[in-house]
Amino acid sequence: MLGSFVIVFREVLEAAIIIGVVLAATKGVPKRNQFITAGVAVGIVLSVVLAFFTDTITESLEGMGQEVLNAGILLSAAVLIGWAVVWFKVHAKEVIAKAKDVGKKVSEGISPMHMLTIVVGLSVLREGAETVLFLYGIAANPTVSITSVFSGGVFGLIAGTIVGFLIYLGLIQFSTKHFFVITSWLLTFLAAGMAAQAAKFLSAVDKLPALVETMWDSSWLLAEDGVIGQFLHILVGYSAKPSGIMVLFYVATLCIIIGFMKLEAGRKQRKKS
Repeated sequence: MLGSFVIVFREVLEAAIIIGVVLAATKGVPKRNQFITAGVAVGIVLSVVLAFFTDTITESLEGMGQEVLNAGILLSAAVLIGWAVVWFKVHAKEVIAKAKDVGKKVSEGISPMHMLTIVVGLSVLREGAETVLFLYGIAANPTVSITSVFSGGVFGLIAGTIVGFLIYLGLIQFSTKHFFVITSWLLTFLAAGMAAQAAKFLSAVDKLPALVETMWDSSWLLAEDGVIGQFLHILVGYSAKPSGIMVLFYVATLCIIIGFMKLEAGRKQRKKS
């Protein structure tokens, strides 16, 4: 539940911040609410369409075996989460600046009103598409119930919408920088956990070697089927008895995401200088 809450809350808040920037930049512009609302609606509809096609594709691939299918979904979600973390760290300020610029140009009559619909629609679609694929990755874990994924997503949607609205109204002071740093690390560990689970599935059907059957046994300290163990399993991929291939995939995923974050940040810094 917490994993889906974190994902949906972050994605909704990202979209809400961009929408808030556009609203602030177009204050006083006639009919701006209609065009912005249309953008939100278009983004949501397209996200639902994507979810439908993702479900259809998943059903069509069931013949390859449930373990392989689950592994494929988990690896895809891990890659996309990693990409989203790296991309947003590097381009977050640019996205917000562009949204503000579009709003300003519409206010000044330089850009047409439908640009508001396009900018907001694309923002909502991007966050919606990421949410759909990330939640599929969480749901592919057999230890996670669909009910908990759904309830976590609903709470994340409500919380993200409320916080985004309060930020826009100026009723709460919110450090977006610290928020995105914390959630980026949570998502990084979530992606690593998904990759490790994918390795476990593939190892179970002899598609990958286990390398070492059990690297360690920490069940005496923290049982995986306990409340805290399940909490950490879903959120950061905790496993009481991980195999060698699981640890390898976990560490490799962390190294790749962190490496790309540092690489892209360094490249951006060099461009500035």
